Amino acid sequence: MQPTQFSSGDVIADRRADYARMLAESGDPAAAAELMEQALELAPAWAAGWLRLGEYREKAGLGGQAAEALRQVLALDPEDIFGAGLKLALLGAVETPDRPPSRYVEALFDDYADRFEAALVERLDYSVPGKLAVLVRKVRGEGGPFACAIDLGCGTGLFGVEIRETVRRLEGFDLSANMLTKAEEKGIYDHLARSDLSRDAEGSQLFADGLARGRAELVAAADVLMYLGDLSNAFSLGAELAEPGALFAFSVEDAGTPEGFHLAPSLRYAHSETYVRAALAAAGFQICEIERTIIRMDGGKPVLGILFVAIRTR
Repeated sequence: MQPTQFSSGDVIADRRADYARMLAESGDPAAAAELMEQALELAPAWAAGWLRLGEYREKAGLGGQAAEALRQVLALDPEDIFGAGLKLALLGAVETPDRPPSRYVEALFDDYADRFEAALVERLDYSVPGKLAVLVRKVRGEGGPFACAIDLGCGTGLFGVEIRETVRRLEGFDLSANMLTKAEEKGIYDHLARSDLSRDAEGSQLFADGLARGRAELVAAADVLMYLGDLSNAFSLGAELAEPGALFAFSVEDAGTPEGFHLAPSLRYAHSETYVRAALAAAGFQICEIERTIIRMDGGKPVLGILFVAIRTR
């Protein structure tokens, strides 16, 4: 998030919030919450301050009061740039939404763009782009280069780098303008544009500027679908972009459950293999390859994922 969002505009309120943060970092979230309440008395319209209060109250074991603070965040920021609705779902205060707020995801990655690759690749052992590209080449075999590949949620272009040599035309789409800027710097994409995969494709940049439906021999979504709960729209979009016989390659975080999906404490969604299989079939895809693997580290623990390569059959 932008640093200015963490300023109330009131010097005294900001100072108290800083002291509250230090108390929380020293292991006293209850005292931090009390001091944060004092800060918010001076700046009651400070959405980011209410978010902090919710976090301190949750850490202090005050779940009900934490939910109250998060509801105040939503009242002040209906677009939910902070993901307060997701946090409420984790507290059990509301039902789990099918997808996160688009504004939250956009802001998250706009802020993350400059340090994205260093954080993921160097510190978190992120490996999805390379592993997914290997799986795609395995399924493709001796079929030659793809005429057109579409990289959905392309981010800074990590998957694009892995697949560029095996495609004639590479298109990338992402919700974050800052991520697209980083991808453009790599000079590997023939076309880049902003698009929200959680929304209906009609009028999307995916089909603007004369870009046809059914134009891709490969559609990919590397480490993207964990920012969606219900995958039906994303899979339908993949089907619209893919020509008959095209490959659809993507990754999900492994829910480790027999069916469905759930929202994890990371505020990312995890999906079961059963759920993905059913959603793919409904969109007209048949699975070619599946690989279970560690996709990154998070808090020093491995995050398990599932890589899929499917083919459009109808």
